[in-house]
Formats: sequence, C-alpha cells, structure tokens
Amino acid sequence: MRKVTVFPKSNEVKREKIASTLLGSSVILLFLISWELLFQFRFVNPLFISSPSRVVLALLTIIMDGSLLQNLIISGQEFVFGYGVAILLGFPIGIMLGWFKLVRAAFGPFIAAMQATPRIALMPLFIIWFGLGITSKIVIVLLSAIFPLIVNLQVAMSTIDNDLIHVARAYGASRWQVFRSIALPTTLPFLITGLRLAAGRGLLGVIVAEVFGGAAGLGYMIQYAGSTFQTDKVFAGVLVVAFTGITLDFTLDRLGRHFDRWRGEVAVH
Repeated sequence: MRKVTVFPKSNEVKREKIASTLLGSSVILLFLISWELLFQFRFVNPLFISSPSRVVLALLTIIMDGSLLQNLIISGQEFVFGYGVAILLGFPIGIMLGWFKLVRAAFGPFIAAMQATPRIALMPLFIIWFGLGITSKIVIVLLSAIFPLIVNLQVAMSTIDNDLIHVARAYGASRWQVFRSIALPTTLPFLITGLRLAAGRGLLGVIVAEVFGGAAGLGYMIQYAGSTFQTDKVFAGVLVVAFTGITLDFTLDRLGRHFDRWRGEVAVH
C-alpha cells in the first residue's frame, strides 16, 4: 500500500496573506488620497482640518526641532513608572482575589467600585494632593492600568478547572505545587491580555492627564496645538500616540506567544 503524503497548502496561505495585505493597504491609501484631495480642492476648511502632506511636514518639524523627543521622554517616564507600579501591585492583588475566596468576598466590591469610577474625575483631587508635576500623572496611569490586570487575573484564578486541582491533590501535591504547575500556567493568557489592555488604558491615562493638568508631554503638546488651531500638529501628535500604542500592543502580543511555549512545557512537566 502506497503512503500518501499530504503537503500543507503553504502557497495558498501565502497568497491569502498577500491579498489581505494589499486590500488593507489599498483602503488606507485610498483614504489618504481622498483626504488630501478634499484639502487641496478646498472642500474642507483648512483652519479646522489638515491634510496628510501637512501632517507629515508637521511631524518632520517637531522631530527636527527636538520638541517631539522632549515631550515623548516626559510622557514615557510617566507611563513607565505608572505602568510598572500597576504590574507590581495588580499581579499579586489579582492572584489573591482569585485564589482566596475570603479575600475576594472582602475586597471584591471595593475593587469593582474603584474600577467603575472615572479616573479623570479624580484629576482635580490628584492635582491638589500631588501637584502639577509627574506624580499626579503617574497616579492616573496607575489607576488606569491596574484594574484590567486585576480583573483578568482574578478571572483566571477563579475559573481553573477543579478536576485538575482534585487530581493534583490526589497525587499528594501541595498547595504551592498546585499553584505553580496548574494555576500559574493557566493565568498566562489572561495576564498577557491584561497587560495589553493595561498598556492601552495607561497610555490613554497619560494623554488625558497631560491634556487636563500638564505643562509638558504629548498630551500637552496636542492640547496646546489644538487651542492655537495648529491642526496639522494635532494630527501629528495623535499619529505618534497611535504608533506608540500599536508598538506596545505588538510587543506584548509577541511576548505572549513566547510564554505560550513556556506554558506548554510547564503543563507537560
């Protein structure tokens, strides 16, 4: 009997990816061309909306004069400190809320209430308490980023398959062994999702905090440009923020794929 070898349809998959990329790129290119034509033929008021060419020129200008780098460094510091503290606090809090029922019953309502509270509504208080410096921005980033982490980790820990835990305990596994070999690998997809959501919320928190109470940073640059009708500079700032968010999300997604392999190895052992 002859052995039949089935080859994967790699060429077909490649063609589908190329077609999808070309289609998406064509839509974006068509949008930019239409936008530029509307501006060039004066179908829109130049005072209130810019054009792709002017946005690129504005972006090059703020790059060359150093203002983009200066504001980017300030916003980056606020994000890194706030996001880092959110991870350091959010991970153990989420784990405890999901792993210990008593802790969840005691602090779950408080966490839910804090999550539902709009952080920007607390900005005046943070300015009074911490001033207009970097500290108030870090607190906003912290409160914006921490709750997606807490909620995702809490859900991960509270939805672990009980059958796996019973089997592990039947073989004499300790609570720490159950946590390390079953609970921790289970939380990884939720952790990465929480990190991605937290990064987006934290970046939004930086911009909002700088718009409402900042004297420097990307948010302040966008707000100042808008108040002086520099719409091309506003779009340039928004473009930088969008690119930063996409880069963060892509990096965390790649990190999640890397840890998926580790998760599989831990589960096997």
